[in-house]
Amino acid sequence: MSARVIRRIERPAPELVKAAASYGVATLHEAAQRRGLMVDIHPVVPGLHACGPAVTSLNHPGDNLMLHAAVEVCEPGDVLVVATMSRSTDGMFGELLATQCRAQEIAGVILDAGARDRRDLIEMKFPVWSRAISAAGTVKATPGWVNVPVVCGGATVTPGDLVVADDDGVTVIPRAEVAAVVEAARLREEKEARNRVRLQAGELSLDVNNLRPLLERLGVTYES
Repeated sequence: MSARVIRRIERPAPELVKAAASYGVATLHEAAQRRGLMVDIHPVVPGLHACGPAVTSLNHPGDNLMLHAAVEVCEPGDVLVVATMSRSTDGMFGELLATQCRAQEIAGVILDAGARDRRDLIEMKFPVWSRAISAAGTVKATPGWVNVPVVCGGATVTPGDLVVADDDGVTVIPRAEVAAVVEAARLREEKEARNRVRLQAGELSLDVNNLRPLLERLGVTYES
């Protein structure tokens, strides 16, 4: 496939994005039947949360040319997902790009590569998740792709999918499944709220979650 920038993508309805943003990554991942969680992608700046449609950038290792191209087509509230053709830990994103992303009202950046200028990013409180922290710089020389399906942290991301990130990691929800996952997350949180009341009253999780019959079926015995 020839190098290209695809400008227009379909995004989830804004009200669904807003609803999903009220839940954490762990809840949404469970609600999505434990699918879509990225592996070894961690917050650069602790304590932040990002939720928005994915704009994807597929780059060659050590080259962030197409990351720059992707920023141009992002809309306010989008999450920029950056992948590479093969494994890379070079610092592809730093303070200057974060400054530009903030001006464009990009909700966050996910890198299956390295980030740098960590102190600056922390001071800016700009939401970034990455595979590594590295001072290694990158060139801008090799054409790639914007808004094509990519693999980031082992998860497939199609442009327009919903990406949610917090201190627990990053998860991706296919655009067509966002409504169902948000509803499942709502039901899950309602159940957890009921269980929390019982736990606060002193009940054991073995009883709240009805785990004693499971232990018995599995042959677990108790000894004095």
